[in-house]
Amino acid sequence: MKIVSRNEELLRDALSCLPQPSSRTSLASCNKLIRFEDISAAAFKIQCGVQKTPCMYSRLSKQYGMDIYLKKEFLQYTGSVKERGVLYLLMSLPQDQQRKGVIVASDSNFSMAVAYHASELRIPVFVIMSTSTAPARVKMCREYGAMVVSYGTTAKDSQVHARRLAQENGYLYLEEEDSAVYLSGLGTVGLEMFEQVPKLDAVIFPAGGHCGLLAGSASALKHLNPHISIIGVESESFPVLQQSLKAGHPTEDQACNNHHFYGDVSGVCFGSNSLQLTGKLVDKVVAVREEDILVSMLRLLEYERATVDAEGAIGLAALVAGKLPELKGKRVAVVICSGNLELHLLQQCIAHALTLDNRVCRFSLVISDCPGDMSKLLEILAREEARVLDIRQERTFVTSELFTVEVICTVETRDKIHTAQLRNALLERYPTTAWTER
Repeated sequence: MKIVSRNEELLRDALSCLPQPSSRTSLASCNKLIRFEDISAAAFKIQCGVQKTPCMYSRLSKQYGMDIYLKKEFLQYTGSVKERGVLYLLMSLPQDQQRKGVIVASDSNFSMAVAYHASELRIPVFVIMSTSTAPARVKMCREYGAMVVSYGTTAKDSQVHARRLAQENGYLYLEEEDSAVYLSGLGTVGLEMFEQVPKLDAVIFPAGGHCGLLAGSASALKHLNPHISIIGVESESFPVLQQSLKAGHPTEDQACNNHHFYGDVSGVCFGSNSLQLTGKLVDKVVAVREEDILVSMLRLLEYERATVDAEGAIGLAALVAGKLPELKGKRVAVVICSGNLELHLLQQCIAHALTLDNRVCRFSLVISDCPGDMSKLLEILAREEARVLDIRQERTFVTSELFTVEVICTVETRDKIHTAQLRNALLERYPTTAWTER
C-alpha cells in the first residue's frame, strides 16, 4: 500500500512494517514484513467487517475431472476481495489520521473498498475520478458514503489532483501497493480456504499486475501446509508477472491493455515485496487467452449463477484452457475474487463466450424464392432442435441465379456436438451452405 501525505512519519511509526515505495527490499527483510502471525492478527481484527465467504464444491468438477472448490470472494459487499486488505489498513491508521480522512484516485475495486469501509469506520473519505469514469461506478462510490469529485480526463490527472488535496488538507493519499499490512489482510483468504476445505492439493489465484492476493495467501497456505501447490494465472496479452519473475524485479509490460474488461488483471503497480514472496512461495504461473477468460465467465454464470469479471474468472480459465493437466483427480480450490463487471460489458462478454463455446453459430444458404422453401428450412432447424435467434433474407444482391433468396441465419445449439450435427443436416439438404467462422 503506497501511502503519501504530510503525516507519513506518524503513520510510519504506527505501521513500522510498511516498506518505503522506492526501497528495494531483500528477500530476508521481505519475509519479516509478512508473517503467519500477521495474517492471523488481520483475520481476527477484520472478522466483523468482511464476509467469511463460502468455499463450495462446484458442479464444474465432473466436467474438468477434479474436485473443484470455488472461494466466492465476489460476495463481499463491494464485490471484491480487496476489502480484506483495505479494512485492515484503515483499522490500523492512527486515530488522528482517521479523523482527518483519506483520499484515493481511481475507479478500481481498491477505491470502491476504501469508499465503503472508510465510511463504515466513520473516516472521511474522498474519491477523485476522471470524467471518463462509468456513471455507475461514480454512483456506487457515493452510495457507499464517499465524497466523489470528478476531475481531469485521465486517471493521471485525478491522481495529481488527489495528491495536491492530500498535501493541502492533511488527508492520507492511498494507492494500492504491497505493504505488510495490506498483504496480511489479503492473506486471510488463504487462511479461510485452509479451514474450509480439508486436504487441499492446489489453490489457483489470479495474478497479473496486482499479485498481492497471490503473495499474501501463499504466505498463509505454505505456512500451514508446504505441500499445497500455489498457482497464479495471468493473461497472455500482458504476462507482467512472468516477465518480472524472469527479470528479478517489477517490470512494466508496454502491451498492457487499459480496457475496463481486464480491470486489475492488467495492472503494473505491484511492488518488490509481492514479487519476492511470489517467487519464493508460488509453484507455478500460467497465462491464458482472452477467449478462455470469456468461456470461464460463461461457465460460472451457467453453473454457479455467478456474475464475475475477468479478474474473477481468470483462475478458472486455466482449467477451462487445459493449462493444468497435472491437477486431474486432485482437490483444487479456485479464488473467484471479483464481480464488478459493467452491465454493457457483461452483455458483450456473454454473447462472445457463447460463440466461442460453439453454442451460437451463423450460416448462409441460397434457396429458391418460392412459397414453401423457407418453411422447409425451418422444419430442418426444428427437427435438429436448433433455436433460431435471427433470420434475414437478401434478394437484391444475390449473385447466384435469378429468383433465389439468400438466407442468413443465427441459431443457438446445445454444444459443439449439436452444432456439428446441425451442420451435417444442412449440408445434406443445401450443399452450398456457408458457415461464418468465429
